[in-house]
Amino acid sequence: MKKNQSTIFEISKPGRIALDLPVNDVPACELATLVPANRLRANSAQLPEVSQQDLMRHYTLLSNRNFGVDSGFYPLGSCTMKYNPKVNEDVCRYAGFAALHPLQDADSTQGALELLYNMEQYLAEIAGMAAVTMQPVAGAHGELAGLKLIREYHRSRSDAARTKVIVPDSAHGTNPATATVCGLDIVEIKSEPDGSVNLDALRAAVGPDTAALMLTNPSTLGLFEKNITAVAQIVHDAGGLLYYDGANTNAIMGIARAGDMGFDVVHFNLHKTFSTPHGGGGPGSGPIGVIKELVPFLPVPVITYNGEKYGLNYDRPQSIGRLHSFYGNFGVIVRAYAYIRAMGPDGLRQVSEDAVLNANYCLTQLRDDFYAPFDRFCMHECIITPKKQKQFGIKTLDIAKRLLDYGYHPPTIYFPLIVEEAIMIEPTETESKETLDGFIQAMRSIADEAKTDASLILNAPQETVVGRLDETMAARKPVVRWKP
Repeated sequence: MKKNQSTIFEISKPGRIALDLPVNDVPACELATLVPANRLRANSAQLPEVSQQDLMRHYTLLSNRNFGVDSGFYPLGSCTMKYNPKVNEDVCRYAGFAALHPLQDADSTQGALELLYNMEQYLAEIAGMAAVTMQPVAGAHGELAGLKLIREYHRSRSDAARTKVIVPDSAHGTNPATATVCGLDIVEIKSEPDGSVNLDALRAAVGPDTAALMLTNPSTLGLFEKNITAVAQIVHDAGGLLYYDGANTNAIMGIARAGDMGFDVVHFNLHKTFSTPHGGGGPGSGPIGVIKELVPFLPVPVITYNGEKYGLNYDRPQSIGRLHSFYGNFGVIVRAYAYIRAMGPDGLRQVSEDAVLNANYCLTQLRDDFYAPFDRFCMHECIITPKKQKQFGIKTLDIAKRLLDYGYHPPTIYFPLIVEEAIMIEPTETESKETLDGFIQAMRSIADEAKTDASLILNAPQETVVGRLDETMAARKPVVRWKP
C-alpha cells in the first residue's frame, strides 16, 4: 500500500464524469427565482471531475486504510469492540423493520412493538430488573436517564436534599459528568490497593444527602467487586440507591445479575455487550432497567401489551418525560435482539466465560514481560503497565504507537486514571487463541526491543501512512481542511 495517496481533487481532470443523471422531468426555472440572491454562489462549485472507475478505485483504496473489527484485532479495554455477527445485519434489514417510519400508527407497527417489548423482557431478566426502557440511545444517555429517575424518586418522597452522588476514583469519566448535568454533586472515594471499593471511605461518605452510588461490577479496573453486597447494604442503609454502569456486562451476563447484587438502576450498552456496531460516535443504544419502585418514573412512552395488542402509553404522570424523538435506535435494538435470540441463555453465559478466559490468558502470558498492578484474576479485561520498560525511557504511548507497526490496533491507554501508565486489554470472547497468541508475541517483541533498541519504540510508528503526530497540537489546532 502506498503511504501517500492523492486526494480526489488532485486526480481531477476537466471533462470527466462519474455519474449519469436522468433527464430533468420537472419544469426548469431560474435558480434566482427560488433562492435569494445573497445565498447564491458567485462562482460554480469547484467539484472534482473524475471518471466512475477512478472514483471507485479512489474510495476503495481509502477504505482499505480503515481499521475495524472486521479487518483486525481490536483489544480496546473497557469498550468491548467485538465482532458483530452478520446475521444481525441481515435481520435488521428485513423490510418489515428497515422500511418502518417512526410516525406510523401503532396499529401498523405491531411487529416492531412486539420486538421492543420482548427485548425489554430479555434485558430485565438478564439484569434482574423489574422493567426496562429502550429509549436511551447511548450509554451516557442511559446514565442521564438513570440519574433523572433516581432524582425524581427521591423528590417523590419529599427527600430532595439527596443531591450527592458517590463515585469511586476508578469510575468512568461519564459518571461524574452525567451527575453534574443532572444538577447533582460528586463525592469521590478512594479505592483499596487491590482495586476494590474502600468500605470505610464509603461509610464516611454516605449520609442523609446521599442520592446514589455509581458503580460498575466488574469495575473499570477489570476486577469483580468482591464486597458488592456490603457496598449495597451501606448505601441502602443510608437511604441512597445504587446505579450500575453496564459497560462491563460482557463479563457476567448469564452468571450474575446487577439486581441480585443490590443495584436499583442499570444501563446496558447494546453496542458493547450485545454485539451491535460500535464506532464513529454511533449509532448506539443504552437501555435502562429499574427495580419496581422506580417503574412509575420511566420515560414515556412505555410499551404495553394487553394480551392481544401492543401499544404506547404516554399517560404516566410521574414519568421523567421523553428522552428521544422517537423510541430508541431501532436498528441497533433489532441487531441486539437477533444476537440474544441466536445465543440463548446458555450461549450468553458462554460469551461471558470465554471473555473472562481470554482476558486471563492475555494477563498470564504478558505479566512476565510487563507489570501487572493487581495480583488477582481479572474479568473480561486486564491491566498491565510498562513499569519494567521505564528504565529504557519507554512509556505507554510509545508501546501503543509501536503496536501499529505490528498491525494491531492499540489497547486503551492511560485508563483507568488511578493506574499509572495503564494499558487496558480486552480481547472479548470472539477472538481465537491464534489471534491472541499473535498479539501476545507482538507485545513480547516490543518488550525485547525496549532492551535492545529502544529507538524502534520511541520513534514509532514507522510503517504506517503517517508517523507520530503532535497530538497536543492536533487537539488544540486541528487542520481539518485540505489546501492545494
